[in-house]
Amino acid sequence: MNENPLPRIAAPSLKSIVLFSQRLIGNKAKWVQRSLIFVVVVYVGLLILAPLAALTVSAFEKGAGAIFSSLKHSNVLISFWNTLWISLVVVLIHTLFGTIVAWVFVRHRFPGRSIINGLIEMPFVISPVVTGYMLLLIFGRSGILSNFVEATGIRVAFAFPGMVMATLFVTLPFMIRELIPVLENFDASQEKAAATLGANSWQIFWRVTLPALRWGLIYGITLTFARALGEFGAVLVIGGAAQGKMMTTTLFIYHALEERQYIAAYSAALLLGVFSLALVSGSNWVRNKVQR
Repeated sequence: MNENPLPRIAAPSLKSIVLFSQRLIGNKAKWVQRSLIFVVVVYVGLLILAPLAALTVSAFEKGAGAIFSSLKHSNVLISFWNTLWISLVVVLIHTLFGTIVAWVFVRHRFPGRSIINGLIEMPFVISPVVTGYMLLLIFGRSGILSNFVEATGIRVAFAFPGMVMATLFVTLPFMIRELIPVLENFDASQEKAAATLGANSWQIFWRVTLPALRWGLIYGITLTFARALGEFGAVLVIGGAAQGKMMTTTLFIYHALEERQYIAAYSAALLLGVFSLALVSGSNWVRNKVQR
């Protein structure tokens, strides 16, 4: 008696197996990618966007009119002017000497180079409050250089020179660290070619080297300026929590919060943050547009 044969199940082809495997791998890769993007968004949102949103909501709690009224106060205007003045001085000094330091580090090898390279990173690991205290130990009334300071008649502690020095210290690495990679990737043969054509050292630097450094300089200036605008701890200590004509914007915010002038403090903080954000974002936008 003939039995009906069982239907044959076609074995999967090698091609279908490969396609199925690729689909599984692709789905897994997409899942991992989306998970990483989610983590980044949440991380940045919690640390940056959430505080900015809270500050904005608090500043507008009593309306835009209260913000404009508080920002027109003389103490606010003076504090912004002092902050701008200190930041500009710091940027000019670091632009000059930061470029020199980066140039020496890339083009020369000398004893103690690694030690100095490590010291440049110190502002990243030392608290700004400790920085202000160290400056007091040097330039304060009983400091190491107090006699020299008194002899020159220049007041450093509890004055603008001390606040400038504190800001110089905390902003030291930015210009140098932006310029060193640019100089390392710069082809020195262009400078040699200019020298063989009769260009002197100044012409070589101005027409060949400086154009190659422009984006490193722009980024270094931007980061230095933005960091100087927001400096608080070191300026607070060396400035002696200065009020009135010596206040910076961060010191004004500090005193306004102590006196419970919350709208004034939130408004000044919001304006300072928006200006710093616009500064950094603007430099990124210009750089991306030019590179296209």
